[in-house]
Amino acid sequence: MSDGKVHLTIQDGVAAVVFDRPEARNAMTWTMYDELAAICLDLQQRDDIRVATFRGVGGQAFVAGTDIEQFLAFESGDDGIRYEATIDARVQLLEGLPFPTIAVIDGYAIGGGLALSAVCDFRVATPNAAFGVPIARTLGNCLSSANMARVVAGFGAARAKRMLLLAETIDAAEARECGFVHEVVEPDALDTTVAALCKRLAGHAPLTIKAAKETIRRLTTDGLPSNDDLVRECYGSGDFRIGIEAFLAKQRPVWTGR
Repeated sequence: MSDGKVHLTIQDGVAAVVFDRPEARNAMTWTMYDELAAICLDLQQRDDIRVATFRGVGGQAFVAGTDIEQFLAFESGDDGIRYEATIDARVQLLEGLPFPTIAVIDGYAIGGGLALSAVCDFRVATPNAAFGVPIARTLGNCLSSANMARVVAGFGAARAKRMLLLAETIDAAEARECGFVHEVVEPDALDTTVAALCKRLAGHAPLTIKAAKETIRRLTTDGLPSNDDLVRECYGSGDFRIGIEAFLAKQRPVWTGR
């Protein structure tokens, strides 16, 4: 498979960012994470952007997490610490954009894809959208404190436990019910709905929006306790290696608890 691409186009003050690796449901590679970071850094410096949209190619997924093959080179829990720090840095760049951001979700937003959608200010989804972090069933790793805080803020603690302990996915209707999704529309109405939301947001006071976004971000993720000990334990475990190998072999992992 290709390393994929993250594209940026700008028109009339609207930045459109596209995750382009449909053969892998837009699962993110290091290349794609780096391209996303470069795009966010570029957008931060511009004064002509009023809103940005983020969406995946192919109609099957927004982003289906990080490509699991990226984990094959991991040798210890310290690799997990570095990975989570890298992902947190990329996610924070998107979260810190000073203008409104909209995740356009048609299909899966899983794992890292859930984190990327969660830091957008609004989510517009089709009825077949699905949200989850099924790592208790698949890989045996864990989330950073910051990404856990975002999941809890978006879905509430009870649903977060369903997603993380039971490895359940939340469908678009339930995500709308709990407020995580702003609107659910059929695929043929997606572009029109997103364009109308962009127009509405672009007409509001930019500095007020910036202040509101940054204050909410600080309330949600600043001052969190570290969970590096838990990250190191999960990523350094034999179960994590079992999960990777089973996932790539399309088999069910047999956990050992070690």
